[in-house]
Amino acid sequence: MALHLQDEQPEERARRALGQDLRGLRKARGLTLAELSLRLGRSVGWLSQVERGLSEPGISDLRALAAVLEVPLSFFFANEAAAPAEQGLIVRRGARRSLGNSQDGLVEELLSPDLGGSFELLRSVFAPGAQLALPAQRPTEEAGYILAGCLELSLQGATHRLNAGDSFRFKDQAFTWRNPGDVDCVVIWVVAPPLY
Repeated sequence: MALHLQDEQPEERARRALGQDLRGLRKARGLTLAELSLRLGRSVGWLSQVERGLSEPGISDLRALAAVLEVPLSFFFANEAAAPAEQGLIVRRGARRSLGNSQDGLVEELLSPDLGGSFELLRSVFAPGAQLALPAQRPTEEAGYILAGCLELSLQGATHRLNAGDSFRFKDQAFTWRNPGDVDCVVIWVVAPPLY
């Protein structure tokens, strides 16, 4: 008999959300269960149980997962702060999970409750002068809306200057970006399937 989500205990809900996030991160990095388990020094069975929410990793396992998957350790804990009725549904302003760091010139906050869906929603803040100099290409469809500032987005050899109120969409294309302005550029960015 299937367990309905509303019948789950908070601990079960937290394990399931963590498992979904781990699966999403692993797939976004193009890793199989076997490859990730090898990097962690853990069994495929253990990792599979964690991804399905049947087993809970210890703090040392979470540290290792964060290092291999290139996310801050805090990424795995922010979802637990949500009220039980809001877990997996609502993300409050003060409970967003942060990705990246100010040294790279790009800080992103996950606006989606988790990585278990078919897309992720991010709030991306590009520092003045920050840029992605080498083209990136991902097997994704991406769209964005510029909330503030200016972003230069280069796609297929053409550079597009986007200002507050402008939006974009592209799929499976190499791209670069740059903030040519002297203020932060804030973009709401949608990526499908989830990358983080």
